[in-house]
Amino acid sequence: MSSYRVTPWVLIIGGFFGLLAAFELTLEKIAVTADPNYIPECDINPVLSCGSIITTDQASAFGFPNPIMGLIGFPVVISMGVLLLSKVELPRWVWLGLNLGALFGFGFAIWLITQSLYVIGALCPWCMVVWAATIPVFWIVTADNAAAGRLSGRSGPGAVAQTVGSLRWVLIGASYLVVLALIFIRWMDFWLGN
Repeated sequence: MSSYRVTPWVLIIGGFFGLLAAFELTLEKIAVTADPNYIPECDINPVLSCGSIITTDQASAFGFPNPIMGLIGFPVVISMGVLLLSKVELPRWVWLGLNLGALFGFGFAIWLITQSLYVIGALCPWCMVVWAATIPVFWIVTADNAAAGRLSGRSGPGAVAQTVGSLRWVLIGASYLVVLALIFIRWMDFWLGN
């Protein structure tokens, strides 16, 4: 069963912006490491501040800078999008691997969001680009896999899979709204100037 027509574009565009953000974060990490007095270009104000995040333990959650995972993972996402755009029929195991990677990225983004909001107390603009790219990639790939029956191993989708497939844009929008609401609530006084 072929994927939705929008899936290749979500993968290519999401992958491109995720890769761009990971590259910029890598450059900023190198600059901060080389010169502790360096102020990253993405330090905009007390809330929107890459410098507050780049030097934290959370920025190297697995013992190396987090953007390295983006430099590796997002080209894979882009490549899958290009293959789908070229009408290549990907085997089930590739789709499941892509879904597993997207699930990891989505879960890691959720963890980083909570760390930024409630532990570090700052937002990294480039990190938010990665979050914004990861959310649709996860939901579109999951919805595609569910609708095609690849998650269950059946030849067709079940009722739950059809629901996930039909609600993919709602799930993406709801994810963005939850993140924006949490950000707004966390820094309400700052945003409203109180």
